[in-house]
Amino acid sequence: MMKELALKTRKKAIKRIRRKSPEELATTWCQEDLLYSGRGKAIFMILPTRGCSWALSQSGGCTMCSYLSDSLLEDIKAEKLNKIFIDLISQYKIKEKTAVKIFISGSFLNPEEFPEESRKFILEHLNEIDKIEEIIIESRPEYVNKKILIECCNHAPNKILEVSIGLETADDYTRKYKINKGFTKKDFERAIRTIKSLKKDFNIKSKAYILIKPILTSEKEAIQDAINSAVYAEKIGVDRISFCPSTIHKGTVMEELWKKGSYKPPWIWSLIEIINNTRKNLKIPTIMDTSGLGTPRGPYNCKKCNTKLKKMIIESNLTQKIIPTIKCNCYNRWIAEKELGNFTRSTTEIKYQAYG
Repeated sequence: MMKELALKTRKKAIKRIRRKSPEELATTWCQEDLLYSGRGKAIFMILPTRGCSWALSQSGGCTMCSYLSDSLLEDIKAEKLNKIFIDLISQYKIKEKTAVKIFISGSFLNPEEFPEESRKFILEHLNEIDKIEEIIIESRPEYVNKKILIECCNHAPNKILEVSIGLETADDYTRKYKINKGFTKKDFERAIRTIKSLKKDFNIKSKAYILIKPILTSEKEAIQDAINSAVYAEKIGVDRISFCPSTIHKGTVMEELWKKGSYKPPWIWSLIEIINNTRKNLKIPTIMDTSGLGTPRGPYNCKKCNTKLKKMIIESNLTQKIIPTIKCNCYNRWIAEKELGNFTRSTTEIKYQAYG
């Protein structure tokens, strides 16, 4: 059922995509971030590719993801991709310790999405820049294997290579039926074991993305699921966790439900509860994404405290310290929704015909 709904929604979204050139899709920015060695800078790079193979398949892709809208939907030659990368990285004079995070709206390790020649070119180029300490890439677990990881590590032997995987949740039912992710915990664990098996010979690490509040999930369930998933990720050997609070993206199942009043993103108070719990109970670094906080389509409290709490979360990401309590009138509303959410949850039925 969820696959049919996701596929129907995805097909509608693809029809509405305004095609852009590779240069239009490529972008970069730099901000303060937490590296394994402490506070530093992070360069974010979005490179144009054909898009995520899972999203382009008959699966329909993940229920919250619209990254396909920022993809070419066709192959790009390695020479073109390499030039775009050079144009982006040349914008920076890297004088302090830095991480480079490469996003391709898909899997960096999948040669059908990202040319092997470009993978080699980019990693070797970054390896030659002295102040770069970390290179962060993303992949689905099915593309994580020893051969390709060894190749990547050999291309950048002087750097930490971090492989980020969208676990989203430790609950297989939620991942399959609410997120439509297309892999199981066993698949994720196999990928993490593969990464761990190479640590003796290479400076390689892993990161898990955890989604906060998938569709069809109450506020209270979302908080507990995120905490449970973080505990699970640390237990199996993940090196770092990035929490991703749901934000409503166009052309997704999540947006369809949101428009019908059957879904809302998490409260910022919920994010703080998750942060403080994991700060107390986990030893590995945990980061909370703040990109959508305080926007109409993202995590929201009220106009009075949104901005202040966002700043506090950003600082906590850098220090890994617990976020202190502040007072706001909206706090009690959050408590009420959290405790009563299971009783007031929408009874909207998931029928893809309704969105035709």
